[in-house]
Amino acid sequence: MVPDPREGVHITSGQMKKVYSLKDIDELQRKGGLDGIPNDAIITPSARDRLKEFKMSDTEKTAPAKGLEGVVAATTKLSSVRGLDGELIYRGYNINELAGNATYEEVVHLLHRGKLPNAEELASLKTELAAARELPGGVVDIIRQLPKETSPMRAIRTVVSALACYEPPEKQDSMEVQAKRAIKLIAQVPVITAYFHLARQDKPLLDSDPSLGEAANFLYLIDGKKPIEEKEKTIDMCYILHADHGMNASTFSARVTIATLSGMYSAITSAIGTLKGPLHGGANEGVIKMLQEIGSLDKVDDFVADCLKNKKKIMGIGHRVYKVLDPRAPHLQRMAQQLGAKLGETKWLDMSERIAEIMLREKNLYPNVDFYSATVYYSLGLPTDLFTPLFAISRTSGWTAHVLEQLADNRLIRPRGVYDGPDDLKFQSINER
Repeated sequence: MVPDPREGVHITSGQMKKVYSLKDIDELQRKGGLDGIPNDAIITPSARDRLKEFKMSDTEKTAPAKGLEGVVAATTKLSSVRGLDGELIYRGYNINELAGNATYEEVVHLLHRGKLPNAEELASLKTELAAARELPGGVVDIIRQLPKETSPMRAIRTVVSALACYEPPEKQDSMEVQAKRAIKLIAQVPVITAYFHLARQDKPLLDSDPSLGEAANFLYLIDGKKPIEEKEKTIDMCYILHADHGMNASTFSARVTIATLSGMYSAITSAIGTLKGPLHGGANEGVIKMLQEIGSLDKVDDFVADCLKNKKKIMGIGHRVYKVLDPRAPHLQRMAQQLGAKLGETKWLDMSERIAEIMLREKNLYPNVDFYSATVYYSLGLPTDLFTPLFAISRTSGWTAHVLEQLADNRLIRPRGVYDGPDDLKFQSINER
């Protein structure tokens, strides 16, 4: 094996040979003399890597992909986002096949167990979810003790992390045990969300109703009464549309975390923290705040013109992957239209549709899933700061499915970075700096 000295010369076969370090290679490149390196030269490993990079053609060099755009990080059977075609696929089913036809629990079964359930399988999953909702008493105490001004996403992230303290240590658990943890999280994240919302208002925390499905039970907890069918179906549809979405930022963070074998709760805590950001799940809150700032339909044109002139972001417009209309947006738009007609209040939808019209004409950008979901949630009377938690509730089914998929064929996720800083700095004592 070639020795790895840092600098100087190396004696081999009675001859002194120069050792080429990273510094030497960089200096030769600056002078244009890389061809003068002998074929049998001793080159340190880091210098050898740099030499390979210099000798590559421009098309061969691996440039860092900002935001990992275009980088394939995993192979998955769970979902596919086809940005150029405006399609979203869950395990072979186009989202348009599922939205309005399936229930959220059926989609959970599809993502976690590979197929849509028959009646018996669906009933069994519903029973599992209902039985898993109850939170440990210590976790409920934590929820009650959180400051009332805490944002719901911070609260959910904190409480999900705390759940791990009430589970046996996650060592090399079987996939069966991990799958049960996944079901518990899918069932408990809605309860955590509802309980925090109630606790910050000093309202009593109701027990879940095992006769209700996931969407209905959440609404029951926050409203204190069983929801009307229309409201339940609307939230159920939103859960389906948000359940999974390829290798998005929060899903990727969940897979990176579980790849270290840190555990299911660590992975979902990472995902929630990532979703909290305004460039990811927090965008739907931004949409309604934008509409409230505009105030009325007659002010939309001037607002959009000012944003375009000053290069301000318009929330809910455009998507990192979709270059055409987000396939989830039309379903939410229809729900917003139906709710607006029933309530006799179309102001928010009218403003939204005018913004979408201008942005398509001026920038060829389409609305995304956040754009109309904000109007839907607001029309249902849900607090603005619960919009992103609703996203988290539904996406927990996708996150946990990805965690299980990662564990089934795991390897630590460890990408490279291209160093672009200085070399060969010399240490100075603190008095010399």
